[in-house]
Amino acid sequence: MKIDAPVTADMRQIASQAVELESLGYDGIRLAELNHDPFLPLTLAAEHTRRIELVTSVAVAFSRNPMTMAQLAHDLNSFSNGRLVLGLGSQVKPHIQRRFSMPWHKAAAQMREFIEAMNAIYDCWYDGARLDYQGEYYQHNLMPATFTPDNVSGARPKIVLSATGPLMTRVAAEIADGMIMHPFSSAKYMTEVTIPAIQEGLRISGRDLDGFVLDYAPMIATGGSDEAVDKAVRVLRGRIAFYGCTVAYKPVLDIHGWGDLQDELIVLNRQHRTDDMAALISDDMVNTIGIVGTPEEVVEQMNSRFANLISRTSFHVPDLPAEQLKELLSKLKA
Repeated sequence: MKIDAPVTADMRQIASQAVELESLGYDGIRLAELNHDPFLPLTLAAEHTRRIELVTSVAVAFSRNPMTMAQLAHDLNSFSNGRLVLGLGSQVKPHIQRRFSMPWHKAAAQMREFIEAMNAIYDCWYDGARLDYQGEYYQHNLMPATFTPDNVSGARPKIVLSATGPLMTRVAAEIADGMIMHPFSSAKYMTEVTIPAIQEGLRISGRDLDGFVLDYAPMIATGGSDEAVDKAVRVLRGRIAFYGCTVAYKPVLDIHGWGDLQDELIVLNRQHRTDDMAALISDDMVNTIGIVGTPEEVVEQMNSRFANLISRTSFHVPDLPAEQLKELLSKLKA
């Protein structure tokens, strides 16, 4: 099991934070593309570390095109001596069209072409193949030597895809190096729905789970005191309510018999009644979709639920003493 920690996007702080996390024994640091680009901060982290992997969790694919993404990933991966794990996600239609002013097609089909095109570009750069990718949404057929990177002696960037629904899961299993599962999930949903879908996609592509990254960072409510745990539970209850009103995530509720709750959550969300939404989330839902307890209890639950299902996760409690955190990381890795 590889264990990551989230990091700040603040370029004045990320280097020292990455150095500290590497010294604690973390396998990776992960940074989402929210209000900052993830590649610049991770480049600073790469310069000041030697071992820890750099994970974009996730970078928005459709805000760019396959060539620009391939170039960004290649440059950071080469600079860090092969330590980049490129986590890609589609975002949602309003953001792609209205925030980024980029085209939105059929998300799963578009993502399949996006990754196929990136792989075709890497075939050209790393193996000398002629670039000639012809898809419905992306076409790449020009690569003069002047624009071909010359630092291609190392490994290609690993590409893992964030996926929730069956179509995107199949894309991940068929053409990516791994899959980032959405935190709004459960061990039951993963066992009965997600993992079988991944195995079918891998079978189609002639692969199996060996070497395929299954990344799942559960929603956690923990802390160094009872008060801190209680506060974290309130935040977790709100997150579950927020995700629960999203139609794409209803299958997770359905498998536990909670599907009817989504209609109520949607009505309340439209009225911006977030406290009332959170009040609908039962303790059973909190403890099934999330993980609650002391740091030691959380690690025990993560091991019991996911030890045989996933190969990468995220766990970090900022206020823990270093030696205690190292011990917990060791237990999780085992």
